[in-house]
Amino acid sequence: MTRTRTEHPVEYRALVAHAAGDLRVETRTLREPAPHEAVVAIAHGGVCGSDLHYDAHGAVGESVLRGPMVLGHEVSGHVARAAADGSGPAEGTPVTVHPATPCGTCRFCAEGRQNLCPHTSYLGSAARFPHTDGAFAERHVVDASRLVALPEGLDVRTAALAEPASVAWHAVSRAGEVAGRRVLVVGAGPIGALVVAVLRRAGAGEIVVSDLHERPLRLATELGATRTVLGNAPEDLEADVAIDSSGSAAGVSTAVGALRRGGRLVLLGLPPTPEQPFLSGLVATRELTVTGSFRFHAELTEVVAAMADGSLHTAPVISHEFPLSEAATAFAVARDASASGKVLLGF
Repeated sequence: MTRTRTEHPVEYRALVAHAAGDLRVETRTLREPAPHEAVVAIAHGGVCGSDLHYDAHGAVGESVLRGPMVLGHEVSGHVARAAADGSGPAEGTPVTVHPATPCGTCRFCAEGRQNLCPHTSYLGSAARFPHTDGAFAERHVVDASRLVALPEGLDVRTAALAEPASVAWHAVSRAGEVAGRRVLVVGAGPIGALVVAVLRRAGAGEIVVSDLHERPLRLATELGATRTVLGNAPEDLEADVAIDSSGSAAGVSTAVGALRRGGRLVLLGLPPTPEQPFLSGLVATRELTVTGSFRFHAELTEVVAAMADGSLHTAPVISHEFPLSEAATAFAVARDASASGKVLLGF
């Protein structure tokens, strides 16, 4: 049955990037949802590296701001208005939002690899124009099918980590069997830290983490790292698997150098430019397997369940939270990897 209701115009505040260095908190008017769409009252949102790039550079790689865009894709909240067609969670349900909407018809969607869909729209992305507004806002209209209800045991604040934890979950799945194996994680920022948490849940035998700062390494230990290294990991480590979450040429070199012959390299971190130096000679002579890892798709539901039952320990990744009115301070703190983990905005 289709539900109908009359709403007065709703005004809300949102965080909007206009250009590099031009971040504004603006008041907007909520558009009327389509029958299949719900309105979510956003409670918490995690500042991602892509948000920082849009603010600092006005672009993320080839995705360049050509007009104002609401940032944010790591969000959680409550359903303020359920979809009129009866789909999706009921009003008042705590939820997290899947930020990707794949086309559903291309070959990748047909193969179950929707994260590779070239026609995907993603919250807070300038890949297309008009841009896809994100959800750093007090209210957000979204297709009800993109909402995942939070189970008992998972609070709305921690659920803001569900999106980056799904990125980490997908990366570990790309590594193949990790149970009982020695795994090196290069870079212990929020994503790298969540990779450690997923590896611990997956039963990795040893989890070695390298980073350039002490604070991320302490967090990695709390999440399950068995050994940490300040700086480059030793080349005689002979890891079975290496996951690079740094996105830097130096980090990838560290990962390649520390792998045993026949090991597996997962490239998770995105470099500042597509062309980077690479130790292809060692990849060939050690017969390494190299695989990429990009976003995620169905993993979000599994991650939410694992966070709720306590088997995926993620809460310590959150280091700071600021109100929307202090977004500039939040972004500045998030840029300092030596002093922060995941920084949240509160709405």
